[in-house]
Amino acid sequence: MEDQNIHRVHIEDKEIILIGTAHVSKKSAEQVKQVIEEEQPDSVCIELDKQRYKSIREGQKWKDMDIFKVVKENKALLLLVNLVMSSFQKRMAKQFGINPGQEMIQGIQSAEDIDANLVLADRDINITFTRVWRGINFWGKIKLFFELFFSIFSDEEITEEELEKLKTEDMLTSMLSELGDSFPKLKNALIDERDKYLSHKIKTAPGKKIVAVLGAGHVPGIKEEILKDQNLGDLTKVPPKSKVGKIIGWMIPIIILSIIGYTFYTNRNTGIDQTISWVLWNGSLSSLGALIALGHPLSILTAFVVSPISSLNPALAAGWFSGIVEAFIRKPKVEDFQNLSDDVFTIKGFWRNKVTRILLVVALTNLGSVLGTAIGGADVIRLFIKNIIG
Repeated sequence: MEDQNIHRVHIEDKEIILIGTAHVSKKSAEQVKQVIEEEQPDSVCIELDKQRYKSIREGQKWKDMDIFKVVKENKALLLLVNLVMSSFQKRMAKQFGINPGQEMIQGIQSAEDIDANLVLADRDINITFTRVWRGINFWGKIKLFFELFFSIFSDEEITEEELEKLKTEDMLTSMLSELGDSFPKLKNALIDERDKYLSHKIKTAPGKKIVAVLGAGHVPGIKEEILKDQNLGDLTKVPPKSKVGKIIGWMIPIIILSIIGYTFYTNRNTGIDQTISWVLWNGSLSSLGALIALGHPLSILTAFVVSPISSLNPALAAGWFSGIVEAFIRKPKVEDFQNLSDDVFTIKGFWRNKVTRILLVVALTNLGSVLGTAIGGADVIRLFIKNIIG
């Protein structure tokens, strides 16, 4: 049984069979079952890491999530993006009446049925997200987040035929090329690096016949990379934060404080005006973000009070404080976690669910704080120049 989704690669004495799948296609799950039963491989590799494998086996235990820990560890925006991406896939899956990742579930089941080795071949999702996140600048993160965010509320549906077309190499190559033009570093961490990681895990799997269940987007890259040597150390290394970013992050508050301090020395009234401008722009835009997220009045007030101070310390973020206040006052209930995967389908649900609302408070407060820093800082400089010229 051969078709365009099945690819055979021979490396020394090993035969590797790559199955290119669409993550929300019934046909993909059926094909995985058929191939494994016919081929009887020694190992079955699936495009999952330990964390995603555990969530498939045990279900998403949202009620066990420590929302305070998420906020304190600065993972709110990362979790929010993860929820957006997961909900988009779930919406697609719901349209076609199949569970997200059903082909991976089928791969696990079929491997157990024939007593084959099961290999979790994908890189840890936290490493992937971290490498993606640190590879994109601030405005790129904002653009990516909003593109993903608004995509989950789209009513556009695709046909089964269009879904199957996504599994052809030409279509995928074209799609990935467009992705690379918009977010080249995103594509590198999300696709290219994982192609290398998956290739290594697949070709080093036990046995002489290996079946690998993969998203079709990885197949072209894996067919190329599997013939090369990969360094897993480089691929699993968490990159340090940019030194340039750290320097700029500390230079901005130093410059702002120095300008205000010098202005106070030369013209006290202008120095007061600078201080008021800094506080109002930072506090107002940060609290506006919390307000848009429908945060509690105390969360909004916290954003206003903290932002002018946290903007002068790169180690702090106003969203952490407003998010913790929001979580403390409106602590999510069990049903909020249980309804999480359904509530993220709609704008109303996103703002109604206490979990996602906390995440939104954190993200939008921080966004407002950044804008407040830019505008407030510019006004401080304007008043400084006016004072010098005057």
